[in-house]
Amino acid sequence: MFVIGSVLLSIVLPGDSLIERTQNIDEVVVVSTSGQGQKRSIKGATASIDEHLSELSQVNLIRRGSYAWEPVVNNMQTERVSTTIDGMKIFYACTDKMDPVTSYVESGNLQSISLSSGLDGNPQATGNIGGSLDLKLRKVGFDKDPLRLSASAGHEFNGHLQVYGADAAVSRHRFYSNMGVFYRYAGNYKTGGGEVLPFSQFQKVNFFTNAGLRLTEHDIVEGTLIFDRATNVGYPALNMDVSKAQGVITSLSYKHLFEHAVWNTWETKAYYNHITHAMDDTKRPDVEIHMDMPGESSTAGLYSLLTGNYKRHALQLNADMYYNRLFADMTMYPGGAAPMYMVTWPDVRTLNTGVSAADNLQLSATQALRLSAKVAWQQQRLHNKEGYNALKVFFPAMTDVYYQTTARLAASYLLSISPVTVGLGTGWGSRAPTVTEAYGYYLNNTFDQYDYIGNPSLKNESAWELNVSLQARTSTWNMKLEGNAFFFSNYIIGQFETRLSPMTVGAEGVKVYGNLPHAGIFNVSLTSQWNVTTWLEWNGKVGYSAGRDDDGDPLPLISPVAYYSNLTFRYKSFDVLVGVKGNTRQVCYGDKYGEEKTAAWSIFNVNIGVWHDFPGVGFHLRTGVENLFDRHYTSYSDWNGIPQKGRNIYVNIQLSF
Repeated sequence: MFVIGSVLLSIVLPGDSLIERTQNIDEVVVVSTSGQGQKRSIKGATASIDEHLSELSQVNLIRRGSYAWEPVVNNMQTERVSTTIDGMKIFYACTDKMDPVTSYVESGNLQSISLSSGLDGNPQATGNIGGSLDLKLRKVGFDKDPLRLSASAGHEFNGHLQVYGADAAVSRHRFYSNMGVFYRYAGNYKTGGGEVLPFSQFQKVNFFTNAGLRLTEHDIVEGTLIFDRATNVGYPALNMDVSKAQGVITSLSYKHLFEHAVWNTWETKAYYNHITHAMDDTKRPDVEIHMDMPGESSTAGLYSLLTGNYKRHALQLNADMYYNRLFADMTMYPGGAAPMYMVTWPDVRTLNTGVSAADNLQLSATQALRLSAKVAWQQQRLHNKEGYNALKVFFPAMTDVYYQTTARLAASYLLSISPVTVGLGTGWGSRAPTVTEAYGYYLNNTFDQYDYIGNPSLKNESAWELNVSLQARTSTWNMKLEGNAFFFSNYIIGQFETRLSPMTVGAEGVKVYGNLPHAGIFNVSLTSQWNVTTWLEWNGKVGYSAGRDDDGDPLPLISPVAYYSNLTFRYKSFDVLVGVKGNTRQVCYGDKYGEEKTAAWSIFNVNIGVWHDFPGVGFHLRTGVENLFDRHYTSYSDWNGIPQKGRNIYVNIQLSF
């Protein structure tokens, strides 16, 4: 039986070995589960990828609307986070980050979402100072149930969100295949108090299929295809909406299973993806100057991953490369005047190759050590002469080709003497400037109302990381205190440039990306779980973060004190969850960077689930209420202070055959 859900797991599980607990995955959200026994999900079929991501304790989300939220790891945005899909590198095609990588998949295609915090990233990650996310695609595998069918439908009353999905899985000894299609539609939602928020609508269709063929008992070929298309996507926090965001994601891999004393598996995967994105302001009233802003991203890549075990060592060796093309332009249509054309991403072609290695070493029955390292070499070439010449006006010494080398090195130590586990870790890593930071041209940021210009002379940003954790657990309770600190050199951020005039109507001025000598980000959290009885469980967390630039001023978009507390009652095939979550008042906010303070808020949620297995059919019903008391609120990560949803009642049904 197959159930879509969102079960939060810690990588540290009862009964596992110490060496397993030193793996670089810090948390996993299981999106799809199968097997016998109790099935639970937080929200069920209506849950989006964004809502699954919110279950990861080190992930926050920046909202520009009700669709395609930007994941933030350890209070660091996309520039400092690596996001892959089954190890595949994918790059967004929107200069305003309206389409993060996570927006091109659907809950129905995924098995799990894994988070590696900080510099100890997954093998294919590059530039992951804040952390890395890998979205694992769902694959039924060989020798499972011969045929599985599933259908789901859900509805949220606030905004009339509708979700429909159907999928099938076939499994044999020599062959398996998954196939599914999912559709989402939402109108404008209501904020607390009943006010409709315009331009918060969207619709999306997603199709996926994958297949595996066993050539021999030790040789497997697998292929994947995902088509995702979102249209009529509103962004109330921005000046423009999106008429189309479309992604085609493909891969073909070969895996060899060894019968060897050292090596376990060797997987080689080739992949290609193409993203198109079209911003649109034709549905906005009182537009002073109409603009068309399309963008394209194409990536072809390859990686080869070898895993093995030797005595007390668990080894990973990886080589990867990708070739990416990014191009974006803008055409403005002032009334009564000739159109104005501008290239905002000058057709930048990036070739990146890297090698990485990791070793999980069991020092003793109570001690383990993990070491990981990666080095990558990169070439970037600007192929659009018009965009290159426009940027050269500001940087006369620039060339049309650049070379960068980045690296990361991390070490972590774990000591476990029941019931206490202590973890210590450190690392150093660097990242190259993004295409926007290095070559972007007059990109308007509605967060601070400045036009931004890239800087091709930027230095690589680097950071030292220190992390520590202390966990105590018994058969009925589990408590974990953890913290990390990042000390940056050459921190990349937009800096005021008073000699230049803005191009966007209403912009406050111009900023050019530059390097700050130093900056720092600090995070600490306390998480606890208490199994009060066999049918009653309590979970809670409180976290604090801070970020400062070289002048001691707060960095923008750093979370205030955040907390949640959930009480779950379970009885046979029935569960009820009652919870509260919120933020305290934002005391330290980056007014220097255009950020405004937000008030404290808290909301209450109620969730009820019922599931039952009939002969040949699994039935799962889930309903609940979010923001029970219809609170009008906005969080620090709501772009331009757009308010969140008011009271929202949802219900969904899942049938599995």
